[in-house]
Amino acid sequence: MSKNKKDRFLKTPHYVGGNTALKAFIGKHMRYPKAALKAKIEGTVMLKYDIDFKGNVVAAQVKSGVGHGCDEEAVRLVKLLKFEVPKNRKMRVLFHKTIQIHFRLPKEKPIPIPQQKPKPSVNEVQYNYVTTGTPTKKDLKEKPNRSYSYTINL
Repeated sequence: MSKNKKDRFLKTPHYVGGNTALKAFIGKHMRYPKAALKAKIEGTVMLKYDIDFKGNVVAAQVKSGVGHGCDEEAVRLVKLLKFEVPKNRKMRVLFHKTIQIHFRLPKEKPIPIPQQKPKPSVNEVQYNYVTTGTPTKKDLKEKPNRSYSYTINL
């Protein structure tokens, strides 16, 4: 009698949505510490954490850290996690897991330089034509109010 699927004695907890959802959650809720930003610190924090039988993270311990507030932020993030724990033969089991949280400096976005309209030169004349008057309903149906702008280079 062979079994295709392994039957484990205890089933481990998992994050709903898998690793992709876990990474997205951490990315969404991470607040880069100001001290680390100021010192331009990057690195990886490794944590060991415990999950109770309800799926809550009850304890988190830094195994290797970066400092400058990154370790505390990683602990805060892990304690926010909520796991789904399958029934384990009516036993209340405490699970131990490890995770690595990467702190990378945010990429600086280039500041767009607002383009200024060129100033008219001495030999340039600008001419604007705007229709005026109160239009009637018939005028609005036939053609809308329009304005024209011309630049004449001499």
